[in-house]
Amino acid sequence: MIVRARSGPVGPILGALFVLCLLVAPAAAQAPGGGGPPPAVTVVTVQQRDITLTADLPGRVVASGVAEVRPQVNGIITERLFQEGSDVALGQPLYRIDPDTYAAQVASAEAQIAQAQATLKAADREADRAAKLVRERVASQRTLDEAVAARDEAAAAVKVAQAALRSARIELDRTTIKAPLAGVIGRSLTTQGALVTSGQATPLAVIRTIDPVLVDVTQSAAEVLSWRRAKAGQSPSQVPAGSDAVRLTLADGKAYEHTGSLRAAEPNVNEQTGVVTLRLEFPNPDRLLLPGMYVRVVMPQGVVKDAVLAPQEGVSHDRRGRPTALVVGPDNTVEPRELTVVQAQGNDWVVSAGLKDGDRLIVKGLQKARPGAQVTPTEQGGDPNSPSGGNNAAPAASTN
Repeated sequence: MIVRARSGPVGPILGALFVLCLLVAPAAAQAPGGGGPPPAVTVVTVQQRDITLTADLPGRVVASGVAEVRPQVNGIITERLFQEGSDVALGQPLYRIDPDTYAAQVASAEAQIAQAQATLKAADREADRAAKLVRERVASQRTLDEAVAARDEAAAAVKVAQAALRSARIELDRTTIKAPLAGVIGRSLTTQGALVTSGQATPLAVIRTIDPVLVDVTQSAAEVLSWRRAKAGQSPSQVPAGSDAVRLTLADGKAYEHTGSLRAAEPNVNEQTGVVTLRLEFPNPDRLLLPGMYVRVVMPQGVVKDAVLAPQEGVSHDRRGRPTALVVGPDNTVEPRELTVVQAQGNDWVVSAGLKDGDRLIVKGLQKARPGAQVTPTEQGGDPNSPSGGNNAAPAASTN
């Protein structure tokens, strides 16, 4: 029996496979050769120079002087002598208390002095008379002693009366309440006709000195220690900053035009937070800085010689936490570098070792760059169609 093969879809399938092989073969032939261009990366050309380390710290503005105005005598407020929110001078009258009672006390003390002085004169005459009688052997020595004692007692009474007069005059003078401090006085917390008492809890007003002002900031104990070592010339990696001027940024983000200086440091470390409170002083002629205002200050900490500012996006860390970076060499070959980082400065790392002047640091395309492989570098901010020329690249931006 002769069996004939049936015609089916085998022929078309074989034909399709043959065409597919023809299409894939050229691509497969090119793949092993790796003929594609090197991956593109973005680089920043770094510069080696002396970098001033700074600390960006939050702070609060504090008045350089604060005085609460309180009465020292009791009485009724009869007059307010200042305009709220105005400047007041030291000793300027602010309030008046009804002085009648205290004026009467002064008059009484003056009368007591007159009385005591009259008594003293009489006792003095009596002592002179007794002395004469003793010389004439008419009176005994005891009579003279008693007369002299009476005279001394009268003299002491005069001094007591004089002290009472001084005290009464002081009390009368205190009926005019004066500014204990020069500065800006706030709103009045009492009114005319109010009864006030000596030592009352509520002040009549508050005076603040706001030119200059103080700014209190906190810094970690480790940073303070590093700064003090650098200032004393005891740091192996830092030297003292050339200027101690402190810059300030206002709450709206704008820079304050005047620089300040360190005035004092708290001589202890907060046990809960591990920070030290520093007090800075700033001139405030325009009164832009007000007590309680939130600000940020930039304090110079020291200078790192021959360091590099490396963008943080170009620095990574290995499994041991050591900072590393990838650099494009002269032949556009990727080179790994292990870095020594001092601290963060803005959006950069201050690198004291591992990078040198003119190195092209990869900041974008790190996932495509492999050590030993070639790449196509483009300077950040440059023409994306022109490769980085190395020496012609712009330096890394400084945040100093």
